[in-house]
Amino acid sequence: MGKLTTHVLDTAHGCPAQGMAIRLYGSDGSLILQTATNQDGRCDAPLLSENAIKKGAYRLEFGVADYYRARGVALPDTPFLDVVTINFGIADAAAHYHVPLLVSPYGYSTYRGS
Repeated sequence: MGKLTTHVLDTAHGCPAQGMAIRLYGSDGSLILQTATNQDGRCDAPLLSENAIKKGAYRLEFGVADYYRARGVALPDTPFLDVVTINFGIADAAAHYHVPLLVSPYGYSTYRGS
């Protein structure tokens, strides 16, 4: 059963990133989904489920600066990381693609998870 999921870990505070805005775009640049992370830093439902997932290029955007400002972190007017963008591809629509983000105000990491 193919699906796309994500989660966000706030490495600066050592906790899940609750309330981070996430946008998913398709290869044509169209907005597919806009959501936010829950208390576990995850989304309540897959970003794409087996009926919606298709092969192709996708883009995830994470509202990092807005998240940290909401937590009371003082950031410059032009933050080092504002929106973290991850461009990735889905080659097998029957597979589970998990795209986690580990983030702080000054750095991030991602990988294909399980």
